[in-house]
Amino acid sequence: MIIVHVHARVKPEFIDAFKQATIENARQSVQEPGVARFDVIQQADDPARFVLVEVYRTPEAPAQHKETRHYQVWRDTVAEMMAEPRTSVRYANVFPPDEGW
Repeated sequence: MIIVHVHARVKPEFIDAFKQATIENARQSVQEPGVARFDVIQQADDPARFVLVEVYRTPEAPAQHKETRHYQVWRDTVAEMMAEPRTSVRYANVFPPDEGW
């Protein structure tokens, strides 16, 4: 499994629009065969900060996700909403063991 945390800080006036666009992307992303999980979380003490927690089944799945229409629509939709460029960090699963998600 590959876990990716995508960090986003949006302009305050776009918080609701960002949430709507991102939830739609997440709904469609979890239907991809290579996506095991796709969480959207909002920072409690700074509502303009979000983390997308993406869990992929295979090393190829993150690139395949970026080829989907829903990802491309999301990327283009939220581009002007960003207060700063998005960043991402990749992680390897340690526990629990991969049980065929």
